[in-house]
Amino acid sequence: MTDNHNSHDGALADDAGHPDTEHGMTRRQLMRHAGWFGGAVVLTLASGEVISHIAGSQDTKAGAAAGAAAAANGALQFVQVSDSHIGFQGPANTDVVGSFADAIKQVNSLGFRPDFVMHSGDLTHLSTAGQFDQVKQMMAGMKTDRVFTVPGEHDSIGDAGRAYRRTFGMGTLGDGWYSFDTHGVHFIALVNTLSLEKLGHLGADQIDFVRKDIAGLSSDTPIVVFSHIPLFAMYPKWGWSTDDALKVIALLRRFSSVTCLNGHVHQLFTKTDGNITFHSATTTAYPLPKPGRAPAPTPQVVPARQLKEALGIRSVGYRQGDRELAIKEQRLA
Repeated sequence: MTDNHNSHDGALADDAGHPDTEHGMTRRQLMRHAGWFGGAVVLTLASGEVISHIAGSQDTKAGAAAGAAAAANGALQFVQVSDSHIGFQGPANTDVVGSFADAIKQVNSLGFRPDFVMHSGDLTHLSTAGQFDQVKQMMAGMKTDRVFTVPGEHDSIGDAGRAYRRTFGMGTLGDGWYSFDTHGVHFIALVNTLSLEKLGHLGADQIDFVRKDIAGLSSDTPIVVFSHIPLFAMYPKWGWSTDDALKVIALLRRFSSVTCLNGHVHQLFTKTDGNITFHSATTTAYPLPKPGRAPAPTPQVVPARQLKEALGIRSVGYRQGDRELAIKEQRLA
């Protein structure tokens, strides 16, 4: 992990009670998004705005050309991968190492070199030294200058995240949070997986860090926040929310553009609340059920030939002034 580090995070009440929305999306949007799975998010930022770069099975060449053009214009482009669960053993995916390796190959085949790659947690499944070493070696094969991480709850099993921080926490603060600046964008990486009762939790020290971290920033500075557990109330019954995130969200209200990216839920989900947009990433390991569609968020077994159809790279684009993101998937199949 490199760059000057600091950190941050937040959560919202969902809109499930509204007659034509479910968890902040219209039912039509939810239906449209319901089948999307992927393993990486690609965003391009230039001149203070997030610009579309779509990489999908139908337009890989067009996406690569867009990425190359953006790179030529000095835009920032980065990739988010999530929930590789190295060490998982089960019928939902008998080769998580192989599927993560396939995702890395796709990152390396985007047609441009990302400025950095962020892994948004659950790098490992059981937080053993061997699993951390394996995922670190695999990510070293990504064609990028820098790799950043935040921990998932699976990266903190039994030791409050100490093994994770020994491997990935150099230069971070507190329990592993940090921030950095590049291309005029301020990034904050938060840790909300250590003090879990049911929901994610940030804690007073981390919230105070965010307050001080952003105090001197202009309100027109683009902000991107990474966390593992969502900073909005996606589905609190399953712990898919952060109990004190609203305190951070309140601090971010003055900024004109805030994007929060998380993992944990193994599926695409988007919620917009004023100037703040939340995007849940998918996984390179195995799908989880959609909110409320199963008794618990346990790994879903799909037919062997269909697994790679449920995993892959997800490209995300946003143009300043638009209300919605352009999102397409590039499956591992």
